[in-house]
Amino acid sequence: MPAQRSALFLVPRPTKSAPRPGHFTLDADTALHIGAGAEPAADLLRTLLAPATGLPLGASPDGQLTLTLDPGLAGLGDEGYGLTVAPHAVLLRAAHLTGLLRGIQTIRQLLPPQALSANPQPDTEWLLPCIEITDLPRHPWRGAMLDVARHFQPVSYLRRYVDLLALHKIGMFHLHLTDDQGWRMPVAAYPKLTEIGGHRAESQQGPAGSDLYDGVPHGGSYTRAELADLVAYAAARGVTVMPEIEMPGHVRAALAAYPELGNHPERSLDVWTRWGVCDTVLAVHDEVLDFCRTVLDEVMDVFPSPYIHVGGEECPTAEWTSSTAARERAVAQGLSSPAALHGWFLGRIGEFLVRHGRRPVGWAETGAELPLDFTVMTWRDAAHTLTAARRGHQVVSAYHRATYLDYAQSEDPREPPAQSGKVVDLRTVHTHDPVPEDADAQAARQVLGTQAQLWTEFVTTPERVEYLTYPRLCALADRAWSGPTDWDDFRARLDGHTARLDALDVRYHP
Repeated sequence: MPAQRSALFLVPRPTKSAPRPGHFTLDADTALHIGAGAEPAADLLRTLLAPATGLPLGASPDGQLTLTLDPGLAGLGDEGYGLTVAPHAVLLRAAHLTGLLRGIQTIRQLLPPQALSANPQPDTEWLLPCIEITDLPRHPWRGAMLDVARHFQPVSYLRRYVDLLALHKIGMFHLHLTDDQGWRMPVAAYPKLTEIGGHRAESQQGPAGSDLYDGVPHGGSYTRAELADLVAYAAARGVTVMPEIEMPGHVRAALAAYPELGNHPERSLDVWTRWGVCDTVLAVHDEVLDFCRTVLDEVMDVFPSPYIHVGGEECPTAEWTSSTAARERAVAQGLSSPAALHGWFLGRIGEFLVRHGRRPVGWAETGAELPLDFTVMTWRDAAHTLTAARRGHQVVSAYHRATYLDYAQSEDPREPPAQSGKVVDLRTVHTHDPVPEDADAQAARQVLGTQAQLWTEFVTTPERVEYLTYPRLCALADRAWSGPTDWDDFRARLDGHTARLDALDVRYHP
């Protein structure tokens, strides 16, 4: 691929770019001129390019490739950067380290696709096309959620997942750690959460309601050290790992481990083997709130993310309605009904997180039911984004008909199993604007951005994760970073970008 053409294939598209004649050659004599505070960016550049190129990229005051923090670029925000490639020098500047990390991914994409290979490519000439780029994202929240509760994925794959997010300038990795079907994070005070809650006897086959099961035990959990290492690995690439611990619903795995946390402590429960929504939920007595606080204390200790996701969606309230203790709690709190305990419960959890300097995040069923200190993810209806924004929430658009990657990619009957009857194709992802069309300026400012979701009822392997994620996540990354872009232009860039996915051995949807 000629170097001059590769600049046309950047995903996401830079805000401003102007190709120039000529190219810069990276070779064994290329050195880095590293400004104060830019050392982590230099380390990342070496780490990413070493496997394929073998180039040392040592440091020198006379280095031809300069990485520097420049306060004069503060107008580009935390993630913006400027990149100048000339025949004899390269200059990457940003006001903040994260901007340099984003720019390094652009340098990777400007190089021949072989630069992304994990194996030496000795016969490749490492040419950077001359270009002038000024780049910053339209939305600060560009995320991807991976559900490891339904089907556990090894931490080695999570690191690869982070690498692919970083390549596409996706800055938020939403890690869904707990659900009815599995609990994946250890909590020292409650060891049975993973010992019991991390394993289920079998898994349902087919959609919710099916009576077919595979008869195969499934389980797994991470160590605290693995999760802390993942956080550090992601941070070095400019990616924040946001954990999600579900409550007060989607907690069957926790109740299997500690039934006293439920509304029927006398019942012995299994870790749920079905899909769909389980009707067992947390009780509302003080010991349950203490449990949640203890769990979140450990979560916050491992994950420095400013955002902590606590789920909140699909919470049946029938157990509270039939529970004398829950009804008494509702009366004591002056609530209109036991169903109102949902908001009360999340309010207590939100207050706890806020006191610890974190921002609670929850899935919004309507856009108007979560406490106001929550950042909300609107998923059921695109109109809920505007509802939540006008109410004063920070909002992340996660509309299921545009961002759920567990939905089929086409109507083709040869597609792998997916949520029944639902299709989210590449163009749908790319055309989805997280900001509602009728939002006024104030409401628009409340929309942080968007993210993709991959629930894993039907996703058992890393290969299937990547088949469903790519290239649809390329489309979401392009829209969230670049704003509205021409569909034909995106398709042309994507056609070139797939060579990079091939070099990385991503098994994407054709």
